[in-house]
Amino acid sequence: MFCFQCQETAGNKGCTIKGVCGKDAELAGLQDLLVYLVKGISEVAVRGRKVGIDNQEVNTFVVESLFATITNANFDDNIFVSRIKSGIILREYLKEQIKSANGNLNDLHDAATFTCSTLDEMKAKAPKVGVLATENEDIRSLRELITYGAKGLCAYLKHAAALNYYNSEIDANMQMALAKTLDSTLSVDDLVALSLEMGKFGVDGMALLDKANTESYGHPEITEVNIGVGKNPAILISGHDLRDMEQLLEQTEGTGVDVYTHSEMLPANYYPAFKKYKHFVGNYGNAWWKQTTEFESFNGPILMTTNCLVPPKDSYKDRVYTTGVVGFEGLKHIDKKADGTKDFSAIIEHAKKCAAPTEIENGTIVGGFAHHQVFQLADKVVDAVKSGAIKNFFVMAGCDGRAKSRNYYTEFAEKLPKDAVILTAGCAKYKYNKLNLGNINGIPRVLDAGQCNDSYSLVLIALKLVEAFELNNVNELPLHYNIAWYEQKAVIVLLSLLHLGVKNIHLGPTLPAFLSPNVAKVLVENFGIGGINNVDDDMKMFLNL
Repeated sequence: MFCFQCQETAGNKGCTIKGVCGKDAELAGLQDLLVYLVKGISEVAVRGRKVGIDNQEVNTFVVESLFATITNANFDDNIFVSRIKSGIILREYLKEQIKSANGNLNDLHDAATFTCSTLDEMKAKAPKVGVLATENEDIRSLRELITYGAKGLCAYLKHAAALNYYNSEIDANMQMALAKTLDSTLSVDDLVALSLEMGKFGVDGMALLDKANTESYGHPEITEVNIGVGKNPAILISGHDLRDMEQLLEQTEGTGVDVYTHSEMLPANYYPAFKKYKHFVGNYGNAWWKQTTEFESFNGPILMTTNCLVPPKDSYKDRVYTTGVVGFEGLKHIDKKADGTKDFSAIIEHAKKCAAPTEIENGTIVGGFAHHQVFQLADKVVDAVKSGAIKNFFVMAGCDGRAKSRNYYTEFAEKLPKDAVILTAGCAKYKYNKLNLGNINGIPRVLDAGQCNDSYSLVLIALKLVEAFELNNVNELPLHYNIAWYEQKAVIVLLSLLHLGVKNIHLGPTLPAFLSPNVAKVLVENFGIGGINNVDDDMKMFLNL
């Protein structure tokens, strides 16, 4: 196996025996083969659109398949074997549609023509199509950058689709980009340009999801979230999918079972539509990587709605349920019914038999500073900047992770000058959202916009400040980017920021292993991309001290 798609990849070079995430070589190979198949399907779909064929089943398959290969999403070999088989059938059906419309299917790539019907055939094919199949280091680096960006984008498209929000243009553009990663005639310059195009698709995808979430559940609002516990048995919901959150709250109402969020589901507490549920108690615990202890102490069942699943311990494995693209052999899975809804009665009945959560902390944390809410505070923020009360903004969005080096972000937040405000989104917030950093003229010094996809809100807030101060672009603001990354959703956020012209973004705790030295040099020279060192030196660098 060879995998270097996440920040924790072994030695910051690549996992070659077993993934740090927990996947083994066979699973890694099946995921590689599915990605390869998706690229082939995308090539066929591009041909289909030239003769007026846009197959929604194909679009859904591409989105859900790539999402399933995101780090910590699905560890079940059987699901990938099934997906590969069904994907080949779907690809051939699409070809028949194109033939009927007199479309061109000549000179298709192997990814669009190969067949595998057994696990042994898949295992034999996988090593030939993985990451290292691209020999040129720089071409490989850029192909993976584009592919990982597409994976992150698919996560957002999947959440939007759960709320019946679609955009066929985004699907078409993303599939075009995926198909081009198979094109051996493209140069490094061509692929750099395609990476920035993927960033545009990322912006469009985040905008679509923002619209889906806010039109469905209202705009997030400033909220004090309880982090203590009640006395009732409860269900813990983790991941990102707000439609799952809605259905779980509806079905637990009046049952005596409470609901708590975990990790990236914390921002569900900020939406007006969910606040009407009295049994929605608050948030339990911290970022995804602490689940092996926090799931243990929660006592009740856990619903994993998206990626961020750590292979569960035997001591609580029987209490973990999966849904959507999440999978792990031996865990109970809740599928959609024919009408698209889900029946959570099994997990509710399970909860009734469990003890109430064990308290691990108490008090409240404040969030809900998405773009609509911050726009309402815009005059107050502008006045604070003009008066000198706020001198700098730091975007510290992204992901949290296990590495001790990530304690850098806690120390950085603690050492920031008292006239600096942190803008955050994603689970990186757990490194500092429970610190007592105070406020500036009533404005909290940590403004949490929400989930990783709500980085879109941070972009809109920055553009609003540009407008308020009559500047030319975001790079003229006293706004600094010190972003933690972990997996592929962070990649699409990065590409989106680069597409918007944002420069001097610093990534940590390490730069992505999939960036070759030459590609990293291009990003440094053209966009000012940088890494991190130590807090004191970086503070001086950011503040020009």
